[in-house]
Amino acid sequence: MKKTFSLILVLSLQLVNGQEPYPQDTFGSPLEIPLILAGTFGELRSNHFHAGIDIKTQQREGLPVLAIGNGTVTRIKVAHWGYGKVLYVAHPNGHTSVYGHLQKFSPTIEAYVKKRQYEKKSYEIELFPDFGELEVDKGELIAYGGNTGGSSGPHLHFEIRSSISEMPTNPLLYGYDVADATNPTLEKLYLYPLSEKGHVNQSDGKIALALRRQADGTYLSDKVTALGDIGVGFVGYDRQDMAANKNGVYAVDLTVNGETYASFDFEKFSFGETRYINTLIDYDHYASYRQRILKCFKSPGNYLSIYNELKNNGRIAIKNGLSYTLRLHISDVAGNKVEVTIPVEGKDATVKAPRKEQITDNYIIAKKPNNFDLGGAKVYFPENTFYEDFYIDLEKGADTVKIHENRVPAHRNFTITFDTASYSSEEQQHLFIARLDARGTPNYNSTYKRGSVFTTRTRNLGTYTLAKDTVAPSIRTKNFKDKQWLNNYRYLSVYIADDLSGINTYSATLNGEWILMEYEPKRNTLTYNFDDKILDKKQCILEVTVTDNVGNTNTLKTTFYRN
Repeated sequence: MKKTFSLILVLSLQLVNGQEPYPQDTFGSPLEIPLILAGTFGELRSNHFHAGIDIKTQQREGLPVLAIGNGTVTRIKVAHWGYGKVLYVAHPNGHTSVYGHLQKFSPTIEAYVKKRQYEKKSYEIELFPDFGELEVDKGELIAYGGNTGGSSGPHLHFEIRSSISEMPTNPLLYGYDVADATNPTLEKLYLYPLSEKGHVNQSDGKIALALRRQADGTYLSDKVTALGDIGVGFVGYDRQDMAANKNGVYAVDLTVNGETYASFDFEKFSFGETRYINTLIDYDHYASYRQRILKCFKSPGNYLSIYNELKNNGRIAIKNGLSYTLRLHISDVAGNKVEVTIPVEGKDATVKAPRKEQITDNYIIAKKPNNFDLGGAKVYFPENTFYEDFYIDLEKGADTVKIHENRVPAHRNFTITFDTASYSSEEQQHLFIARLDARGTPNYNSTYKRGSVFTTRTRNLGTYTLAKDTVAPSIRTKNFKDKQWLNNYRYLSVYIADDLSGINTYSATLNGEWILMEYEPKRNTLTYNFDDKILDKKQCILEVTVTDNVGNTNTLKTTFYRN
């Protein structure tokens, strides 16, 4: 690595002087192959917006990852989930590039990381090198593409952030060449009655609109009758020319009789606001059908900063006897767009089969804290846990309680507390708080124990219970057998798994000395690389110890030989 880096302070002066915040043709490509995307910036994900672009790596790991510009490594993180192995490089123009889901780092960076992993005796680690300690040049090899962390397949997660605010911006605004002459796709279109006595086509619930493609490529919906405030929502996606992936759209514009009512895009956003995605989509619809309807109107509790223009929070007031022309434009970064026209006639009518609001004995006021005693458990919702007020369905129980259904999003963690005083101390050691899935299978929730009081914090509504785990994790060798010669092996690997509460800790020694084993939870494997330090002995004794989340422990002891 060359030592040719200048201070990052230069950029902040450039920004103050009003220079281009998205420099064109300044940064190089992070890969040596054509950029084909599996995911776009701002894409709608579970409880968050996608903070970068996902670049395909030809369905394989090990492709060289290059620094997009001169800079210094400011952060390195190795984690089981999230971005997995990730690298942050600060550049002198005030931007920071981020490279995630890496297989491994370049030799210099890898040695830097492993030294500290051995010092800490931990695979998971987060490092903040001194400024200038690990400098890189534009186009220099810094890592290899992989599939670590929460990745579902090999790819490079790539971001460009402000080094000052840490706000991510759309990497495609920096002049990267991604072939795209393909229009976004509009799959479904909905209208929502939003006022108390409002309706659309004699319905007080959302309705799906039929669409007809016109000769000029635009879409036209059937004429709609409505009254009161209404809102528009849609299901759509974008595709680039070289991939079939259904990626997120870039910009949305809604006009009513030529006047803009809503205009927003995914140019940038703050990590602090990303969870407000749950107000941008129809969360109840998503929870029921796993399909995200993007709303063009602002719901209660929505504090997103993505809006460029917004009239009446995107709510369209329809009056009796008047006609309205709604036009929705959905576009991508390259300027390709799809347009749909919705003719609306204001007409008073009787609602057919009005919806009945589900009224329960308990009501949540979102802006106030709420406490409930459920018999076997207590639940506490801090103020602003939820985005809006609603009737909550609660069912008491001894060891199992129901806390509504997971069709209402929670913005903040709430607390569930169980009293386990009726259990013996031995039984308490093996108990944990679990959330039951749709099949009734218990899933471990981080459980904090203070005497007989067990507590968990979560954002998921649903059914919770006390579950018991008395079975230790399983461990078995993967690519070798006991007493085998491993002269030509580059690595050795073992399987680890736990059938209920999940893996909590693991450690391994070779001839009594701690060694680094990389844990890949998606494959349930621990792997040791023989390039690491190994004692100069032909006979090697490997011991692997694994503990689950309630303290059950298992140890594998095996012998192998190596010249």
